Amino acid sequence: MDWQPHITVATVIENQGRFLLVEELKAGRLVLNQPAGHLEANENLREAAVRETLEETGWEIELIGLIGIYLYTAPSNGVTYQRVCFAAKALRHDAQRPLDEGIVAARWLSREELERQPERWRSELVPRCIDDYLTGPLHSLDVIRN
Repeated sequence: MDWQPHITVATVIENQGRFLLVEELKAGRLVLNQPAGHLEANENLREAAVRETLEETGWEIELIGLIGIYLYTAPSNGVTYQRVCFAAKALRHDAQRPLDEGIVAARWLSREELERQPERWRSELVPRCIDDYLTGPLHSLDVIRN
């Protein structure tokens, strides 16, 4: 059996106690996730995080640190994902930019608002990445060697 983890990136973006999340349609359900997606050929992890955030939210961002690297096996399909999660700050928003297929909207939610809707989390990594961002430490982007 060929086992291969899928490499993904995600960003935690905070603005005045609220976090930028995407509301997306997955398996007929509206779920909440960080802006996130798969690493594509010929791009590095930083580029992927910036690209995915723009495509899913319309926000241009600046990466400010690395929160952590996570291994997660989805119970729905048994696929293992390696998530590289970055912290970023929002720079500019293009409200006219069409969002990726499956993305319904980008939403700014507080940690408490997210906590009240666990049935809507895409996975337990959604609150975990925010909590890890809030409790630190934030690692230097220099730990990523491209």
